[in-house]
Amino acid sequence: MPQMEPLMWLNLFFMFLISFSVYFIMNYYVKLPSKISSSSLKIMSPSKDWTW
Repeated sequence: MPQMEPLMWLNLFFMFLISFSVYFIMNYYVKLPSKISSSSLKIMSPSKDWTW
């Protein structure tokens, strides 16, 4: 198996690094986060009526 020259490995590394970065950046910006409404933040606890 022939060896690749070092510049070829460097080019391959940079191409992988750029494509990896672009992939994650695109995934981050592809969907805008939805705002959480204040009504969903309320904690609903069941009322407990104790009769002793």
